[in-house]
Amino acid sequence: MKKIFSAVTVIFLLFTIKYSFGGTKVGTSAAQFLKIGVGARAIGMGGAFVALSNDASALYWNPAGLVLLGKVNFTTTHTEWFAGLYHDFIGAAIPIGDDALGFSITSLNTDEIEITTLEQPDGTGIYYDASDLAINISYARKLTDRFSVGVTGKYIQQKLYHESAKGFALDVGTILFTGFRGLKIGMCLSNFGTGMKLDGRDLIVPHDPGGDIAITPAKQAQMSTESWPLPTNFRVGIAVDIIGGGGSFFHTEATRLTLAIDGNRPTDNVERGNIGLEFDWYDRITARIGYKYNYAEQNLTSGGGYNFKLGRSNITIDYAWASFGRLDNVHRFTLGFVL
Repeated sequence: MKKIFSAVTVIFLLFTIKYSFGGTKVGTSAAQFLKIGVGARAIGMGGAFVALSNDASALYWNPAGLVLLGKVNFTTTHTEWFAGLYHDFIGAAIPIGDDALGFSITSLNTDEIEITTLEQPDGTGIYYDASDLAINISYARKLTDRFSVGVTGKYIQQKLYHESAKGFALDVGTILFTGFRGLKIGMCLSNFGTGMKLDGRDLIVPHDPGGDIAITPAKQAQMSTESWPLPTNFRVGIAVDIIGGGGSFFHTEATRLTLAIDGNRPTDNVERGNIGLEFDWYDRITARIGYKYNYAEQNLTSGGGYNFKLGRSNITIDYAWASFGRLDNVHRFTLGFVL
């Protein structure tokens, strides 16, 4: 187990060193919707979730956490994003002994927008839309009672009117139980894959190769587009139960207080930090607060949840609020089922 953990650590460190030099490279990657976090629980804790990933939102944050679920989990998150955009996530996780499988879909959509021109500034009566989609399959395995690994394969698609781009990516994650006061260490490399290049019929334009359309009939030519990399990110973090929970510093059956801290190194921005607290009362009512460090507009987050039984199933309803500074606040709602 030590050899496996050391190998994974070396890979992650090499990735971090590779992207630790140069500028921030802001705006140099495609498929930015992949960076929008899912799960009101994780967002309420400031996105500090790579080591804590013990619900179905692990499909996004760290697939290694899928082996911690124990039962079949379903989750769906709806987010009203900026500028009339809607972000949705739906996922299912199925434990199979020491293994686990997961399936999820992420989408970012907008309502149809009417096309305007200089001649028709009030609208042409023709509409277009833009959409992003990721279809994901995850697999996780518990290698020992303290160490698990997980991987997610992604098919990614972006559409804008008649143009589209496609790509493929992998997430690779690990979780280590240290044995000290329930402390967990998590790592995840996300969105490592192919580039994205737009293609479509609107890129085909008339072209006069002779320079004089009266002499040389116009032909069709296709405009060239560049390939852009995916927003790859390396995330490492810790999670520990301060009060309650297994191996905590202060034992109690009624409540639990969990601290989580993450560090991020994206390929298209500067290093960032996340910290969050989760307070749970009798596994029924939960309150959360978090902070995002070194983000352009994001900082404070908060939220809460309510868990109840319905027949043989557990139902969880979670809400998160996130501040985006000069932009609008963002609200997330998550509904989870444990069968």
